[in-house]
Amino acid sequence: MLGTNVDDLGDHRPGQAAATERGAVFPLVDAGFTKADVRAASQALGLRTWDKPAAACLASRVPYGTPVTFAVLDRVGRAEAALRALGFRQLRVRHYGDVARLELELDDLQDAVARRQEIVDAVRGAGYRYVTLDLEGFRSGNLNGGRR
Repeated sequence: MLGTNVDDLGDHRPGQAAATERGAVFPLVDAGFTKADVRAASQALGLRTWDKPAAACLASRVPYGTPVTFAVLDRVGRAEAALRALGFRQLRVRHYGDVARLELELDDLQDAVARRQEIVDAVRGAGYRYVTLDLEGFRSGNLNGGRR
């Protein structure tokens, strides 16, 4: 059972196809729920996660054609956790071997530059050698559709 909603259907998600082939079901899609519907229902039910930032699968941080291994996913996860510990809420760490390309909210870019050494130390602590900041900011699914 996956938490995919109808807003996710227009995006290229190979994992959904693989899950479908293995018999997964998508109850939120069957119910016609959008991301906004999920948040509204969660808030109405009093769930504290109703406004939690989107959290796509860590494999979405790895460019197509790059092997997805437990070591890669662990490195990405540790880098993202370290950035959240620094107070960044909505982010992605895109994995390019020894290079981590950070996507932060546009409003956070100035703070990130001011705190660059903290960020570099945090991301290097997760195993990356080089740390880059994407000046276009956070973009969900930007490795899809030819943007690799």
